[in-house]
Amino acid sequence: MKNETVVIAKNVIDLQIKALKKLKNVIDNNFNSAVNAIIRCRSKVIVCGVGKSGIIASKISATLSSVGTPSFTVSASDCSHGDLGRITKKDILILISNSGNTNELKNIIKFAKSYKIFLIGIVSNKNSILFKEANINLNLPSVEESGFGIVPTSSTTAQLCIGDALAITLMKRKKFGILDFKKYHPLGALGNKLKTASDLMLTKNKIPFIEENQKIKQAIKIINLKKLGFLVVINRKGLTVGVFTDGDLKRMMRKSQKIDNFIIKDYMSKKPFIVEESMLASKVLFLMTKKKITNVCVFNKRNKQKTTGVLHIHNLINNLK
Repeated sequence: MKNETVVIAKNVIDLQIKALKKLKNVIDNNFNSAVNAIIRCRSKVIVCGVGKSGIIASKISATLSSVGTPSFTVSASDCSHGDLGRITKKDILILISNSGNTNELKNIIKFAKSYKIFLIGIVSNKNSILFKEANINLNLPSVEESGFGIVPTSSTTAQLCIGDALAITLMKRKKFGILDFKKYHPLGALGNKLKTASDLMLTKNKIPFIEENQKIKQAIKIINLKKLGFLVVINRKGLTVGVFTDGDLKRMMRKSQKIDNFIIKDYMSKKPFIVEESMLASKVLFLMTKKKITNVCVFNKRNKQKTTGVLHIHNLINNLK
């Protein structure tokens, strides 16, 4: 029984792998045309399907919205009871159906044609009303389903995959970057992964600044006050010229006990490691660990010499758990 169970599972997966291989082979210029049409759309992309295809429609719509293409779903059955009013002439309508002939879709197709709403069909049956009436068809291959050959499995996998292909292609064509993606995913594990240096850095009066001509005794006071273990050394113009760490201080004290009147600029590190505000915090942590440093200066891309914040390794670790 155990072996039979594993065999059944693998057969289901094999059928879906075959379906995706067939799908890959039928992707053609219609796909490019669909992407171009959606890019030109200045309103919403509305996705609709019947039954299991309706569930796939919800996932496709959610993915589109998360990567920069505003979208929502409508229920095929509810469209015949007032929800057609949610679709406007400026929208693009994507209808998903394996057969393309379900009764629920016919009223939606008729409405789209009457109001000249751009219609994209994701459909397998070339003889269907959906295939004939759509402005663009993303034709799905004929595939073998699991479970007596009738349970929607391989076909819905193909639908889901072509939806993902649309979403990611649109994302890249629109140059929707990781910082754009971050706006829509502020919480959870994914939100943590997308935190940037600017999200976690200490700013303004929390930055341990010291002017380069100050004496070491003043540096010791600021290090003890700010409790970060380092100082950002600036010139009279407020530009960063180096850093001074408690490690530098300890090395000085090993050489001499009379350091109070030494000038900070003579003992600072002149080429500190710095990062840009938009760098992912996880990458900053990786680089700091690799370089074995505990603090880093953060700058804005408009001026590399101006420190806008600082990051401590403990703060990064605590916020990226």
